[in-house]
Amino acid sequence: MQTTTRATGALGKIAWTAAAAVPLAFLAIFFVWPVGAIITRGFVQDGSLSLAIFGEVLGETRTWRIVAQTLWMAVAGTLGSVILGIPGAYILYRCRFPGRGILRGIATVPFVLPTVVVGVAFRALLADRGPLGFLGLDGTTTAVILAMIFFNYSIVVRQVGTLWASLDPRMPEAARSLGASPLRAFRTVTLPQLGPAIASAASLVFLYCSTAFGIVITLGQPGYGTLETEIYLQTRVFLNLPGAAVLSILQFIIVLIAVVVSNRARRGTETSLKLGEAKDARLGRGDLWPAVVTFVTIATLIIAPLLALVLRSLQRGGEWSLANYALLTTSGSGFSGGATVIQALEHSLKIALDATVIALVIAVPLALVLSRRTRSRRFQRAQRLIDGAVMLPLGVSAVTVGFGFIVSLQATVPQLAMSGLLVPLAQAVVALPLVVRSLVPVLRAIDPRLREAAATLGASPSRILLTVDGPFLARGLGLAAGFAFAVSLGEFGATSFLARPDYVTLPVLIVRLLSRPGADNYGMALAAAVLLAAVTALVMTVCEKLRPRGAGEVTGW
Repeated sequence: MQTTTRATGALGKIAWTAAAAVPLAFLAIFFVWPVGAIITRGFVQDGSLSLAIFGEVLGETRTWRIVAQTLWMAVAGTLGSVILGIPGAYILYRCRFPGRGILRGIATVPFVLPTVVVGVAFRALLADRGPLGFLGLDGTTTAVILAMIFFNYSIVVRQVGTLWASLDPRMPEAARSLGASPLRAFRTVTLPQLGPAIASAASLVFLYCSTAFGIVITLGQPGYGTLETEIYLQTRVFLNLPGAAVLSILQFIIVLIAVVVSNRARRGTETSLKLGEAKDARLGRGDLWPAVVTFVTIATLIIAPLLALVLRSLQRGGEWSLANYALLTTSGSGFSGGATVIQALEHSLKIALDATVIALVIAVPLALVLSRRTRSRRFQRAQRLIDGAVMLPLGVSAVTVGFGFIVSLQATVPQLAMSGLLVPLAQAVVALPLVVRSLVPVLRAIDPRLREAAATLGASPSRILLTVDGPFLARGLGLAAGFAFAVSLGEFGATSFLARPDYVTLPVLIVRLLSRPGADNYGMALAAAVLLAAVTALVMTVCEKLRPRGAGEVTGW
């Protein structure tokens, strides 16, 4: 009996080791190697260690202007999202009124949209012939910052609102009864309690703003552009791979700092969330100003760009027409050949499906390992190390990942590097942290006593995994697959480097159409953006329906 138990335990250890080793090997080959190749390009010249290229790139005034503009837009986008998101979190999560669920859904829409769609929507709103064209914001840094706030508003609302809904309302009420004004009660009682959630959301927003490649490039790369657009320019136009590598290292440092701050702030949020649920209060007169800020923000910053995108796609020459949609089966004008929008959508769907399968195959064993509760300190330390490794792709721009694929594979297997087969692999790497984060909370909800009871009754580890973990895992797979598919469908940064010219995805084609002159190309870009947004929204609607209760918010990483 003891021999059998020892053998079973040994097999179990081997199985858990393999469950972690295979996904980590995938990350080592398709993430660590490409990113490491970029770092090597910055430090090694002609086979020897050299920092000359660092001196050249860092000695240019243009480099620091690009870094300054990247940081400035990221900070401005973060501040705008937090300032507007806090009132939204209160109104949408602590106040009860008719239509709250609809407004919550509308506030969530921007985060799940591809960045290319967001950029095209704001371009439709702010262009010369757009509804707000008279403001003269088209092609400016202000337009980019507004688009960043649009995209990240829901992160602050959902992450801060989730915590706010769990706070005990008696504490600020006690402060009010002692003579404190509503503003002072909020500043001295509520705000310190919300601090961890605000810090966590702000660091995440900064991360997304500093890597908003799709938004910046579709809005015309105002000013000096950002680090990502400069990496793209140095690689695609000037073929300056060493210089682009140095810029990638700079961006990696910036983003890594944001990830470290986010993880530390998230720990504080997780501690604060261990509170009871508070009852929602009716919307009253004292809630007037946060309600006005929330309703105006949703109307002007979220609904207006999306509405402008749809309406502009239905206009041609100042008249209502479906001509832009009729062109979706053509290659447009001003250039010969190339994929049509419908063909590009087909490519995107196929690639996204491949990427989803790859991401799930890698994420499921990782989620099982990370969700296991054990008293072994060695296993707990291993879990923390694996969790950090899995989250690394979140701390590296998709542009850097795509560029790394080219750098690492161009010399070894150039046919593979240019074949387009790497696109789903790169998209799977980008989506992996999101998939793991959506599966782990579901599996952690399993009561460990269920596994212990099954083991006591003689069930083998594989049978326990099938009968106890299996049903929970099945519930979470729909959510994970939906988000992986949506992320892959709208991915642009890595795909722009790796997609074959004759097998482009829809986000890449939209940007190409916007860069070419002609009413047909612009109209097709608008219609294609609407089509991509509709498909993504459909996927996310199904995904939200499949989300298990208690799985947590996906934005609250």
